[in-house]
Amino acid sequence: MSLQALDHFTVMCADLERSRAFYSGALGLVDGDRPAIPIPGAWMYLGNRPVVHLMAAGKSAAPGPTGAFDHLAFEASDFTGVHSRLKSLDLDFQEAALPDFNLRQIFLHDPDGVKIELNFRG
Repeated sequence: MSLQALDHFTVMCADLERSRAFYSGALGLVDGDRPAIPIPGAWMYLGNRPVVHLMAAGKSAAPGPTGAFDHLAFEASDFTGVHSRLKSLDLDFQEAALPDFNLRQIFLHDPDGVKIELNFRG
């Protein structure tokens, strides 16, 4: 496996519109395309990359083990090799696919509970 780049980070938002306004107004990110994910949210782009993923948690949502920070994502290569390696290490992980974005994903947690997302394009 080869990690190629930091892909994005995800923030659980108490107020999605307030967070959208902050990331666009304060940081100059642009609200852009997002796949049909069942949780409301927004993808904020830097150039052609959605580097900040906002997910609506609502005011009553309890923060997760990492607070409002939800996960860290890396762009990676060799899906089959990574899948085999994780299985050989007996690590728990989940797979997902976003066909509209030509993307396969693997989700796992580090020893301290931080969620890691690996994105395989193509």
